[in-house]
Amino acid sequence: MDISKNPQELGEAVRRFRRARKLTQVQVSHLSGRSRDILYRLEQGKDVSVSALMDIVRAMGASLELRTAGLPTLEEMRERFAGDDDDAA
Repeated sequence: MDISKNPQELGEAVRRFRRARKLTQVQVSHLSGRSRDILYRLEQGKDVSVSALMDIVRAMGASLELRTAGLPTLEEMRERFAGDDDDAA
């Protein structure tokens, strides 16, 4: 199961799920009633409407689940604070 914390991760998760199901963008677009451009935008982490997201997810035979985020990992903390300078006074 993929856990997505931002639009880019969600897009990557949608792409991985689609490919694992051996579905093309054209097939998912047809099944969802949405344009291939919308699916492409979603997979790139760009803004799409919630209804478009839900149509695409449903067309792939998937669902979304919300859960408590929890604490960030050590790697996420390193990325977040990589540019901070501890020596600044």
